[in-house]
Amino acid sequence: MKKTLVGLAMSAAVLCSGWLFAQRPEGDPRRPPRQRKVVLAWADTRNGVAQHDSVSHALSVIERLGYESGLYDTYIRTDSNIISKKPLMTTGDPASGGPSLANVDAIFFMGHREIQLDAEQRADLLAFVHEDGKGFVAAHTATTAFGSWPEFHEMLGGLYDEHPWNTVEAPVINEDPNFPATKHLPQMFTFTDEFYQTSGFSREKSRVLLRLDISKLPSKPNVHSKDGDFPLAWAKMYGKGRVFYSSLGHDAKTWDNPDVYHLYFEAIKWSLGLSEADLTPRPRKY
Repeated sequence: MKKTLVGLAMSAAVLCSGWLFAQRPEGDPRRPPRQRKVVLAWADTRNGVAQHDSVSHALSVIERLGYESGLYDTYIRTDSNIISKKPLMTTGDPASGGPSLANVDAIFFMGHREIQLDAEQRADLLAFVHEDGKGFVAAHTATTAFGSWPEFHEMLGGLYDEHPWNTVEAPVINEDPNFPATKHLPQMFTFTDEFYQTSGFSREKSRVLLRLDISKLPSKPNVHSKDGDFPLAWAKMYGKGRVFYSSLGHDAKTWDNPDVYHLYFEAIKWSLGLSEADLTPRPRKY
């Protein structure tokens, strides 16, 4: 019994010392090296119009994929005060622990409409990608966010511009079956979703991965594309950072579709630098 108690005490001491080492700040030479990447799953929807039930499930799926694969740990946050290199508590004091733009490797973003970030936070977010070379993966409602902040949409690649069709089954063209996030998809497939239209998008700045084939859909007066181009997913560089967006993911059950969650999982891996891809912009393939 005595030996057992001694053994338990020693094990507790080892665990305690490991925990203490893990609490040391980033950059402390006494802190053990971090094995996994860290992803911040961020979805502030407080000002959302037509709230999306899929948001909570999407965040949990992203967390589960990282946990089960062992590739990354996830912080899930629905507030935006942590979007800062030096986040503050509601008291105005510096936050103690938790995520910040100083200690995560990529962001998965599914925010909605106007989100309150002050000027310093906005500068920190752009610098997180552009200067620090971190990843930014965005889903569905992301293009609706920050409608009054053009620099955000320059980073992301475009701005939400209605969805001409509500949830509908439609043909999708896989323009880049070599990209990590789309290589598991056939060259053409049908998919049921709420497909977002994007304004301010340029094929000269982004690599289109998926496109809606609107020639097979009923014409709508609010289709704003003059040449029929309707990108659904793309990837690009923003300074040193990797950016990915896909409009897929309107319905909660969509996130249980292996094709969808595999797309976002591979996009996160790519944004973390765990895979590589050709991002050369190309004209539309007819």
